[in-house]
Amino acid sequence: MSIKINIPEDVNLILKTLQNNGYEAYIVGGCVRDSILNRSVNDWDITTSARPEEIIKLFEKIIPTGLQHGTVTVMINDEGYEVTTFRKDGEYEDSRHPSKVEYVTSILLDLSRRDFTINSMAYNDAVGLVDPFEGIKDLKNKLIRCVGRAKDRFSEDALRMLRALRFSAQLDFDIDFEITEASKELHESLNKISVERIREEFNKILISNSEKLEIGYVFKLTECWVSELNGLEEFSQDNPNHVYSLFDHTLKSTKLVENTLHLKLTMLLHDLGKVNTKTIDDAGIAHYYGHPNESAKIAEKILKRLKYDNDTIEKVLTLVKYHDSELRSRKSVKKMLNRIGEELLRDLIKVKWADILSQNLVYAKDRLTNLVNVEQKLNEILEAKECFCIKDLAINGSDLINLGVKPGKEIGVLLNILLDKVIEDNSLNNKEFLIEIYKKII
Repeated sequence: MSIKINIPEDVNLILKTLQNNGYEAYIVGGCVRDSILNRSVNDWDITTSARPEEIIKLFEKIIPTGLQHGTVTVMINDEGYEVTTFRKDGEYEDSRHPSKVEYVTSILLDLSRRDFTINSMAYNDAVGLVDPFEGIKDLKNKLIRCVGRAKDRFSEDALRMLRALRFSAQLDFDIDFEITEASKELHESLNKISVERIREEFNKILISNSEKLEIGYVFKLTECWVSELNGLEEFSQDNPNHVYSLFDHTLKSTKLVENTLHLKLTMLLHDLGKVNTKTIDDAGIAHYYGHPNESAKIAEKILKRLKYDNDTIEKVLTLVKYHDSELRSRKSVKKMLNRIGEELLRDLIKVKWADILSQNLVYAKDRLTNLVNVEQKLNEILEAKECFCIKDLAINGSDLINLGVKPGKEIGVLLNILLDKVIEDNSLNNKEFLIEIYKKII
């Protein structure tokens, strides 16, 4: 199969410089894969028979980014390109990194150390495609398959199990059966991998195709970062509003929500508290009183365990806490605006859409119609600049002090009482009216 890849000018300059000085040089890995698939290429990586010290001599500006692994970054027109010497890896002692690397002179040996066949191809214009492990065939068949034995590759680097899942999600490829079996056997070695590395792969899976998490569950990979999902597929919700197991409901709602990380995380975690709050009434119907708050507690443990940033944690916990809240009247919309602000309220509406669509659709129409009305009320409130928070009240703490209120907590209490009145009737947001209301309160 004849392959022609259009290589950027700066990358070609690096290849030609190395080749003109007697060295082999190829683009390699993901840039080859994505070029063949007509996907955008983020990084153009180069592999060469030249040693790092030889590479350094050939280019004016380099950054020694990974000399211990044979990698230097060559700067061309303010862009950096990683150039790595052909190598093979030594023993992997921590399920992630080789204890040493050994330079080799063969591109075939270099490709044989890589993870998946679709990432183990190299190319230059002179030689064409170098594909010793049938990566092209696997691209055509839409298959993720390891170079050599999956068990060997995963024993070297446990993160490759998650990378297989991530590539499957990003490319919508199937996963080779051997990867399935090796993952089930070796999944516990993921506990040796840093949570930051796991989190980044997890994020990419969520954003690319969250449905693939079901495969991760079957592979037992989810046990290493969100073991709280264990057993959810057997958890029957026993309520007319639900026709799916808690696991299926969770995956469906995660799939249906807008493709934004904190929203995906919200749906994945929003109902975990049901496991601890289930009660059955006399009619045999299950109820989950307080499950949003319980879910938020569980979600906080998971998000902190995976070291998410504080902004993401705060957004997710807020949305989980309020995902089951009643929003219907204009007053309820204003109160929620006061609690969480416009941005998160719009996110909450998206969360509720996904939640409803992953429940019993017999009851969905009225609930979805209500959400449309809620969003309309929200837009009207904002367009009319109606008051829904203390800072927009026509009266403030200084005014209350001038009326004889002592500074302290009482001011906040009184302002919140006045705010409730204004939320009920925005026409009351007038200083004279509020003073009269205050006088009646005291």
